Amino acid sequence: MKITFKLWILIIAVALSLLSIFVSSSGIMVLQKGVTITSVEQNSTIFEEGLREGMIILSINGKEIESIDDYARSLDSLNNLKEGEIQKITIVTKEIEIISLFTRDLIKDISVEEISATRIKTGLDLRGGARAFIKADVPLNEIQLDDLIAVSEQRLNIYGLSDVKFFKVKTSSGENLMGIEIAGSSPEDLEELIAKQGKFEAKIGNETVFIGGDKDITHVSKTASEGAVIYDCKDSSSQSICYFRFSIFLSEKAAKRHADITNELTINGSYLSKKLDFFIDEISTSSLSIGEDLKGSVTTQIAISGSGSGLTRNEAIESAKLEMKKLQTILITGSLPFKLEIVKIDKISPNLGEQFTKQIMIAGLFAIIAVSLLVFVRYKKIKVSLALVTVSLSEVLIILGVATLVNWNLDLPSIAGIIAAIGTGIDSQLIILDEASDKHESMARRIKKALFIITTAFATTFVAMVPLTGFLGFMGIGATSAGLLKGFAITTLIGITTGVLISRPAFADIAKQLTE
Repeated sequence: MKITFKLWILIIAVALSLLSIFVSSSGIMVLQKGVTITSVEQNSTIFEEGLREGMIILSINGKEIESIDDYARSLDSLNNLKEGEIQKITIVTKEIEIISLFTRDLIKDISVEEISATRIKTGLDLRGGARAFIKADVPLNEIQLDDLIAVSEQRLNIYGLSDVKFFKVKTSSGENLMGIEIAGSSPEDLEELIAKQGKFEAKIGNETVFIGGDKDITHVSKTASEGAVIYDCKDSSSQSICYFRFSIFLSEKAAKRHADITNELTINGSYLSKKLDFFIDEISTSSLSIGEDLKGSVTTQIAISGSGSGLTRNEAIESAKLEMKKLQTILITGSLPFKLEIVKIDKISPNLGEQFTKQIMIAGLFAIIAVSLLVFVRYKKIKVSLALVTVSLSEVLIILGVATLVNWNLDLPSIAGIIAAIGTGIDSQLIILDEASDKHESMARRIKKALFIITTAFATTFVAMVPLTGFLGFMGIGATSAGLLKGFAITTLIGITTGVLISRPAFADIAKQLTE
């Protein structure tokens, strides 16, 4: 068969999808050995020694670690230690080697999992995760709870967390709580954004100049081009520190308030007598000296700075980026409407798990084979059936490749969307085959007619799916539908879009050659 330009596009798309799914920055996933660290207790000795989430443990005390069982056996000796007893342990990861004395608490300080064979991320129902129940400092009614969830969702959307679900909980006593579920993570990582009110205040002396939120702040710079930068990293024998700086723009009222307060200050050298102090939840975080030229000046632009630290420079840079993003998020969204308290945090196991994933994949494969057999019976050509199976599988790979590329967590609705996209794809391929078999018109006209039918069907499905993604929520369209149906809609859209742009034209070329 002649490989046309459209077939080359399909081949390249499949190749890139395979790279996205199976290859990480450290190499081919399935060939990697060790276990991945999913969490490390931040107040533990092993955390201070440098062990971090995401690292891969290669060996413990000289014994290679290739599975969870190897990891458990290597730490068996710690179970026999008495309270307060210590033991020397050597832990080797790809990044560091730790040789230190540990107690039996080391076992509960580290959580690990097998290295995944792919980069595909799964959602809460397939992977498991964590759940937190949070209450406010005052009893909430339904409207107040809705407001709390809306602000919390906005804060997490800006922060960039994926597969976080909010829901309402009513206790037996009638108290309204906010529930949060996070796939493959722990709610402890979100405490600074969720469990804390995030009340930002900038003060000069005891007078508040401005607070976080759009009332006083009109814009927060978030990119390097806008002046949000990491700078001046310093290394010492124990740790590295990197500093960050970004700008915010004040409303006219806040700028006038700044001018009125500074106008009452005296000048000491090149600076005013008092500093601009920043507070988060009434705790001082940093201070800025105010230049003498700003006395009584209506200033709309203010520089915010801070720092992050780590054992290495790279870790300090990542810490500074994280701290800057947290501060930017609080400044953009403002404080939560209530002070919050985490009532309960617990891990939740997946409802479906890996076994279900394997079963659904096997079922999908059998469905494709069954359809190809029916196609063979209908068209009496084995090559046609093989082409249909090959193109359908390529569409699945492209969907998974795109999902991996954008870090989309696949959950049960997403898998349903993939199945729907496969069904749509097979329908389209059958239309192409039927049109290609019609001898009353030229081949070019027949293929053009088939692609027109397919494109029209794509347009109607696309319009139907977009509101379910929640992307039009700001217009009030589909806002309540997003959530459970979001995964289904997004994977369906990815499937039908790649089908119309890549696989359908390629299959049309295949059908044309097979028919001729």
